[in-house]
Amino acid sequence: MGVGKSCLLLQFTDKRFQPVHDLTIGVEFGARMITIDGKQIKLQIWDTAGQESFRSITRSYYRGAAGALLVYDITRRDTFNHLTTWLEDARQHSSSNMVIMLIGNKSDLEARREVKKEEGEAFAREHGLIFMETSAKTAANVEEAFINTAKEIYEKIQEGVFDINNEANGIKIGPQHSPASGGAGGSRPRQQADSGGCC
Repeated sequence: MGVGKSCLLLQFTDKRFQPVHDLTIGVEFGARMITIDGKQIKLQIWDTAGQESFRSITRSYYRGAAGALLVYDITRRDTFNHLTTWLEDARQHSSSNMVIMLIGNKSDLEARREVKKEEGEAFAREHGLIFMETSAKTAANVEEAFINTAKEIYEKIQEGVFDINNEANGIKIGPQHSPASGGAGGSRPRQQADSGGCC
């Protein structure tokens, strides 16, 4: 809770920082078009609440997820200490193929740092995650975090790890790229409330 998930999403989708942000109630939604390998891809992103009281709700959004950003606050050791629990939760309720990126947010607050970058890197290595430190305030590495996660998902599609004909994987082929005519080219990571996905 309060690690900057909503601020990261706002920075990625709207290129702005909102210093005062209400706590997310349940789940919010954002989307943005990006280009990977010359192909237009729409990222549909669920922003889940970090409060314990919403945990049962947020769990349902792991199903059908193609990817996830697991975020902690580098200035609050307790948020780093809870990563194992959140990661276990995500892995238990999602596909084994889901791409997970570990994010150490608020890198602009170096003077208040409680978690060393090396600790984040070590946790990511130990659990097979991608790692990056970001700042939703300065936009440092925000673009890269979302796009690198999407690229990993895209590579798994190309390798055939994700079945693009099964929307339960959180991926939907656009109408202009049917599997017969365009292969995985028009694939789009997606989430919808009815299927409970998040990316």
